[in-house]
Amino acid sequence: MTLVRSATLVAIAILAAFGAMQGAEAQTPPLTEKINAAVACLNRLSERSYQSRERYFSWAAKSGPTGKERIIYGTYTIYDTADCKKKVEAANARAPNEPDLEAAASAYVEAVSSLAPLLKEADDYYSQQNYKDDKMAKGKALHPRLVAAWDGFARADTKLRSSIDFFEDKLAVARLSEIELSEGKNARYNVMSLMLNAKRLIRAQNGTAAPDLAQVTAALAAFEASVKATEDFAAANKDSKVGSMFISNAKSFLTTSKQLMRRVRDKVPYSAGDKMMLNSPGGGWMVEGSPARLTRDYNQLVEAFNRGANI
Repeated sequence: MTLVRSATLVAIAILAAFGAMQGAEAQTPPLTEKINAAVACLNRLSERSYQSRERYFSWAAKSGPTGKERIIYGTYTIYDTADCKKKVEAANARAPNEPDLEAAASAYVEAVSSLAPLLKEADDYYSQQNYKDDKMAKGKALHPRLVAAWDGFARADTKLRSSIDFFEDKLAVARLSEIELSEGKNARYNVMSLMLNAKRLIRAQNGTAAPDLAQVTAALAAFEASVKATEDFAAANKDSKVGSMFISNAKSFLTTSKQLMRRVRDKVPYSAGDKMMLNSPGGGWMVEGSPARLTRDYNQLVEAFNRGANI
């Protein structure tokens, strides 16, 4: 799902920005370096890999091309994977040893490195319109290989994102405890707590096609409490640098999260007009209570957080 990918990609900025909140003199923790190597791969390679699949299946049937299609677009290639492989291998060799994260990163490298040359082969075939010469014979032969490579990539991508989420949460919770202990529940504490709960909320709502409503409800309650605490802190501490735009973005994300939860809980269907916008490129965010709107609002919240990372 594009929604899950987008949310995760922008969410990973939180850890980097939170590191910036610690001050320029702070050193990057070894585990963060390991995470950053994996994140760099995701940022550079994942979206284009998924787009290549989407482009292919925009014209080819699930069973494969026949040569009788009215329009044949081919597919997309992705960036070179060598730098991703090099950085992951170097990060995996450094302490601390985290077998689950390292295995997930290595599996991702293997999957995306296998996908890249296959996409290049397919792109050459379709861009040169060689299917006109062999009656789509190679296209038909490439199809199961492409599907298998995309499926393997998607599994590795999902696994790596899950592992990154786990370790990011672990680091963020530890840092949050340090702030509370050394500084109290100040601006930094409230903002980071809000962002951590925002990430947990979007994960609960977008992790599967049928979210666990009990889990979503609990995540919503935690996030709403964080929003209120941050807003109350800002109102009582006018010089805290917790901006009104950040609070506004947090509330927008909260509202959309509730709308989506209610749509799922109450089985509210999309109208014909909603469906048109959801199916139009870049139009889904205009539908209230839609996954696309949730992603848009979450991304804006993260961007507002990143702009104020020196709180």
